[in-house]
Amino acid sequence: MGAAIAQTDIALDPEFGARVSVGMDWKIVRGLHLTLSEQVRFDNNFSDFDRLQTQLGLSYKVNPYFKFGAGYMLNVPFSSGSGAFKSPRHRLYADVKGTARAGKWAFSLKERFQWTYRQGDMNEYQYPRNALTLKSRLMVKYNGRKAAPYAYFELRNFLNAPVIYANFDGTNYVNDDGSATDVAGWFLHSFKGGYVNRYRGCVGVDLKFNKHNALDVYFLADGVNDKVVDANSSGTKLKSYTREHGFVGGLGVEYTFSF
Repeated sequence: MGAAIAQTDIALDPEFGARVSVGMDWKIVRGLHLTLSEQVRFDNNFSDFDRLQTQLGLSYKVNPYFKFGAGYMLNVPFSSGSGAFKSPRHRLYADVKGTARAGKWAFSLKERFQWTYRQGDMNEYQYPRNALTLKSRLMVKYNGRKAAPYAYFELRNFLNAPVIYANFDGTNYVNDDGSATDVAGWFLHSFKGGYVNRYRGCVGVDLKFNKHNALDVYFLADGVNDKVVDANSSGTKLKSYTREHGFVGGLGVEYTFSF
């Protein structure tokens, strides 16, 4: 097979959403914290309920400069079309954060590796059941007495995206001899196609009312850069192979009770 990659760009319409979270932060011992939160998300310009996300995490601050964390997330998407929840996704993560300080300013770099397992029926020719991601976040924060404004920039690296090899005549996916066919002139080579699929910027402010109650208000801006495979479930026909790019914005509010 004369292998070639045929990929079409699709520009997505800008979209906005919202995230509302409630959580708790339990200081077990000095430097060691257990956190639990529940988040509700909305998308499609705030008109549709998107998902529920439950997160349980444990973090340990070794010293003023280094912090380690690990945790579990349960992500349950919702389909506005069918009016029902979809199969859940289970996620484990581990991260390390380094911080440098200059007066009330804090500059930090956090690296998070996460593994996501998709439960239920799915087409594994289009997307891996076990997705691997590395997120890199650079953040600056001003620690005021009651308000701590911050901003960060984050890259999300999809580490095991599908790698597609296909024969393409400019219009159709074809056989080696150039004839169109329902049998694939393509194959899924591997799930080793690492690339950056999100560019995220965020500005926000942490508001601390007292030692127990805090509120985080923020705005997210995501640059989307997804490679999307549309194939039949038997892996015999490639319908399309596209790169979707666009902008997704989001407003967020998170209340945390600490004890």
